[in-house]
Amino acid sequence: MRRNLKARAVQGSNSIEGYDVNLDDALAVMEDEEPLDADRRTTLEIVGYRNALTYVQQLADDADFVLDESLLRSLHFMMLGHDLTKSPGRYRPGQIFVHDEERNLAVYEGPDAPEVPKLMGELVSALARSDTDCPVFVRAAMAHLNLVMIHPFRDGNGRMARTLQTLILARERILAPEFSSIEEWLGRNTQAYYAVLSETGAGSWNPSRDTTAWVRFNLAAHHMQAQTVLRRVDDTAKTWTRLEAEVGPRRLPERAVHALYPASLGLKVRRPVYARDAEIETGTANRDLRMMVAAGLLHPLGETKGRYYLGTPELREIRRSVVGERPVLRDPYGTRINP
Repeated sequence: MRRNLKARAVQGSNSIEGYDVNLDDALAVMEDEEPLDADRRTTLEIVGYRNALTYVQQLADDADFVLDESLLRSLHFMMLGHDLTKSPGRYRPGQIFVHDEERNLAVYEGPDAPEVPKLMGELVSALARSDTDCPVFVRAAMAHLNLVMIHPFRDGNGRMARTLQTLILARERILAPEFSSIEEWLGRNTQAYYAVLSETGAGSWNPSRDTTAWVRFNLAAHHMQAQTVLRRVDDTAKTWTRLEAEVGPRRLPERAVHALYPASLGLKVRRPVYARDAEIETGTANRDLRMMVAAGLLHPLGETKGRYYLGTPELREIRRSVVGERPVLRDPYGTRINP
């Protein structure tokens, strides 16, 4: 679940910027495997974001952690270091506009470039003071808003703002970073996300604007993402238990569940990933997968390094039989976000 949630966060945050990958390819990038469908440009964007998010995870319990401008600029370089034309790790040298491509319209103008270093210094100083009277979910949401409104970089400002939000939540250690991020939810509700940013920003840098709608939107996103994760936890427990009961009668090793579970979700299973998950040698993994194919649970596709396995209809039916009807997600704040 941790790996899937991280992949969904990376997938969701990059989709907002127009870099679309399917979950299989996002998972492949998580495991340093070659994506099957994503092009090279998209893959590099996904890898960069994965690296930044992985670093955030490493910082969650770092006793020597310091939140400063150098950290934010380093995270930006991790994301965009593959494209030096975007000035990774450096503040923008000139004016910047956010463009609505569909309407061919500038919808936001960032503050003047000479103001950016001062504004970023004020932002990190405020975050370093860590106002404990303000709930962490509000502090994280406001950090996200302030960074995206300052728009300090030539590109990648949205991803940086969402990463900063996740970093602040991760440092509180309420939950593992994978479980506290709302990036997946924002990716699924991109238009609502843009709409509330537009309402709050009103077209230009104006820090005196009311941010109630923005905070409410974030709280609703956290609540509904948490409901989604809890639902997945329940689904996972039921499916895993049922698959454990299936492998014995089919004369499969118990470790086979490491391949059968993702396949039951409709995901592609690759031999190197199965071998790592089950902690077995390559030869053993190949033999196990052949046994799962012979048992009618997996179907092989592709050749040599490109080979992967999909769950058969029989395997997918095993999962459907235990998951049942999912509860409807509830929006407690009346924001009308799409569930």
